[in-house]
Amino acid sequence: MKMDVKSLTKFEIEELCEQLGLKRYRSDQIFQWLFQKQARSASDMTNLPKDLRNELDKKIHITNIEPAGRQDSRDGTIKFLFRLHDNHLIEAVLIPEFYDDGVANRLTVCISSQVGCVFGCAFCATGKMGYFRSLISGEIVDQLQFINEVSLEKYGKKINNVVYMGMGEPLHNYDAVINSAKIITDPLSLGLSPRRITISTVGLTKRIKQMGDQKLPFNLAISLHAATDEKRDKIMPINASMNLKALREALIHYHNKTGHHVTYEYLLFDEFNDSIDDARRLAGIVKWVPSKINVIMYNNVAGVSLQRARENRLNTFLRTLRDKDITATVRRSRGDDIDAGCGQLAIREDQPKGKTMAKP
Repeated sequence: MKMDVKSLTKFEIEELCEQLGLKRYRSDQIFQWLFQKQARSASDMTNLPKDLRNELDKKIHITNIEPAGRQDSRDGTIKFLFRLHDNHLIEAVLIPEFYDDGVANRLTVCISSQVGCVFGCAFCATGKMGYFRSLISGEIVDQLQFINEVSLEKYGKKINNVVYMGMGEPLHNYDAVINSAKIITDPLSLGLSPRRITISTVGLTKRIKQMGDQKLPFNLAISLHAATDEKRDKIMPINASMNLKALREALIHYHNKTGHHVTYEYLLFDEFNDSIDDARRLAGIVKWVPSKINVIMYNNVAGVSLQRARENRLNTFLRTLRDKDITATVRRSRGDDIDAGCGQLAIREDQPKGKTMAKP
């Protein structure tokens, strides 16, 4: 059976080359062909000797994803649909921000790490799909490579920011996600700065601690969305086994090991988690470790009773945080006319439901 090299780490590719009796520089060439030049087979690696390409073709397989659709929002956001080798579908999003003169500035890509999601958050369209499988690291990187080409063509600039906030729970696919982030930062791939990469989680405490122990250089974001266990239990099934106390312990461990700040993502729901008391409790959580808050204006999802908070409640919420000396930024909806906003990514083509933690 052929080895899928796009699931390997850079070190494992070096080991493979050593097993084949190849010199060290060949592994760098192969790595670059895979993750920068997007080779679809060993025969594409034209700076390798022909007999070596033939040998590699017999021993390795290169998994590729295929573009399957694209939607452009009126605000410049682009949503991409990709088909995987087993016909599963995933989505990823390019979110441009512009200078006043209309020139593109920050180009963020929101990528997926799984087909669906097992954690079943009540507000999330992806969670309603259920979970089908995790992506290999190559399938994650491929999303970026394809969208980077679109960015270069459309804006004349490479992508400069990556968030693991698409379909799936990134830390539920820990090894592939961390490997993909390391590949993305490699000079022989996209060469992105590690501080330009943010990995989000609903709060998988064991993996948060592991990120700390490994002293990984990437940013960590916590999908919090409620400041009490009672409210978090209602919308996030994970909280039953990993509550706020456990999250606090994990984040203190993470910060002590890395010294990194943490970002809290807080979707604001009308008359659910947007009261003055909610803001005060959130301010207490923010003081666990050095951190900041992204208050996100929710993109309404069909079949979900939770609704976007009204502007007057948002303003009161923010004022309460400021009174507690907490700095919070507001992230407005982007791409909601094409269902590309936070919580909206889902495949709806008559797909059966996957595994989920959510109760019926």
